[in-house]
Amino acid sequence: MTNYFDLSGKIALVTGGSRGLGRAIALAFADCGADVIVASRKLDNCEAVAEEIRAKGRRALALSCHMGRWEQIETLVTSAYAAFGRIDILVNNAGMTPVTSSSLDTDEKLVDAVFALNFKGPFRLSALVGSRMAAGEGGSIINISSIASCRPDPSYAPYASAKAALNTLTTAHAFEFAPKVRVNAILPGSFRTDIARHWSPNKEANTPAALKRFGEPEEIVSTALYLASDYSSFTTGAHIRVDGGRP
Repeated sequence: MTNYFDLSGKIALVTGGSRGLGRAIALAFADCGADVIVASRKLDNCEAVAEEIRAKGRRALALSCHMGRWEQIETLVTSAYAAFGRIDILVNNAGMTPVTSSSLDTDEKLVDAVFALNFKGPFRLSALVGSRMAAGEGGSIINISSIASCRPDPSYAPYASAKAALNTLTTAHAFEFAPKVRVNAILPGSFRTDIARHWSPNKEANTPAALKRFGEPEEIVSTALYLASDYSSFTTGAHIRVDGGRP
């Protein structure tokens, strides 16, 4: 039987890879044969996931990086290429979702922080890695956006706006780095990650999703594996919803 998700010999970099959807994606990539660079702000958490990856027989590297700070992104890329020589798969997953009472009460510092992490960081990291992919053997860039980008709510307007910008960037980079590099976005709905523990207890019961529940982190991995694998070779510039059927 053909293994459509075979990532043997591939090198993947997953930001925000120490928990939640990023951790699930990083571990799934390792299960399918990839060596993985796990990046997030807290090095200890990255190293814990890296150990899980090594236990699967794959190589792993843990790197600390604040994805909202370009100077740290430069260091991340330098360290990743020094260790592995190339990156075949980039997953821009790091992000933050602050809730605000109103736009009027939202201060500039918060808006800047939200856009730095959810948009400016992926912009810079994709520019650095995507240009190298395009000059080399190609690759796949996967941006983890959000259903909020097309179903915005006033309580998280800066986040929804930043993710909408990330969707636009996905399309722009799909053309800029083509034909060797494919750039796609996944738009998750609500998932049972560690962040969900801070949500209202009745939020899931009142979800408008057709499936009437939240997703498990593992339920996003097949979409990420598809976009990372060579079997999605004719898919670029796509925005794929994985949201349980949000109206």
